[in-house]
Amino acid sequence: MLVRLIYASRSTRPITDGMVEDVLAKSRVYNPDAGITGVLCVCGDNAFMQALEGGRDEVNQLYSRLLHDTRHTNVTLLEYAEITERSFANWRMGRVDLGRINPGMVLKYSEKPRLDPFQVPGRVAVAVLQDIVEAALIIG
Repeated sequence: MLVRLIYASRSTRPITDGMVEDVLAKSRVYNPDAGITGVLCVCGDNAFMQALEGGRDEVNQLYSRLLHDTRHTNVTLLEYAEITERSFANWRMGRVDLGRINPGMVLKYSEKPRLDPFQVPGRVAVAVLQDIVEAALIIG
């Protein structure tokens, strides 16, 4: 059974390109064997939003490890759902910097041109990510 899990978190230190690349590199090594695909969004204000897709057991195990990862805090579950197909099948772990995309795309779902993932319902997080896929804004 496939599931999608989306969560938000805050980095315990300032977000740098090197930090993000390290997270992505480790994800891209681990995820293929676990059958996990997804995308990591840098949201500004030291916030991340990440979507994980895969088998229920594998996604749950990864999320459990992420909850104990000291690189971030305030891990908040935004959405968890059974799905019939993946939205991020092409990415072992893609990257999106929401601060670098067209502000109109963010304003579609947010009061301000910066999306605060802690302030959006899960269905909005899904919609934002689906728009990002359709606009081909995922790197990697």
